[in-house]
Amino acid sequence: MQIVIKKEVGMKVSDLVEKFGLKVFSGEAGLKNEVTGGYVSDLLSDVMGNAAEGEVWITLQSHQNVMAIASLKDLAAVILVKGFEPDEDTAEHSNDEGIPVLGTEMDTFTITGQLYDTLKI
Repeated sequence: MQIVIKKEVGMKVSDLVEKFGLKVFSGEAGLKNEVTGGYVSDLLSDVMGNAAEGEVWITLQSHQNVMAIASLKDLAAVILVKGFEPDEDTAEHSNDEGIPVLGTEMDTFTITGQLYDTLKI
């Protein structure tokens, strides 16, 4: 199932970090990235085929391939759910690309709903 959300004007990744109390694991240089919407999926091929530039990707995947796709799609940030933390090489790639990897204890349903309420038009 695909869930796509769109944003209110002027939202930055740092605004999401503050609003939802997200942990910044890596990629701090990208906290000023503009957020254009959100994409929710744990299937890498789905994200590669359907996510759009500037979206925030919500997933429980934490391995380096996440950053390869986030970089390819020029995503604004990645949010890891349920307390998942990025692998060391994922964090390094995040720093290199300037795409923040963020974390939350919330489950996918909860953070997606909150993000949707924040970004809906």
